[in-house]
Amino acid sequence: MFNEEIFNFNIDNIKNDLAIEGMEITDTDVNLYRQFANQEIDMPQLISMIKNEIA
Repeated sequence: MFNEEIFNFNIDNIKNDLAIEGMEITDTDVNLYRQFANQEIDMPQLISMIKNEIA
């Protein structure tokens, strides 16, 4: 397991950093990474989901 407060803090920092670069991270993206962190999905599944989101 991971610390939810630290995770949310890190996501907020990442969102801010990406916004400076003109990029955006969505709630869907956050949920995918949360599932990965909780070991609900593995790396190949994560990659596949991201590819499907882009296509």
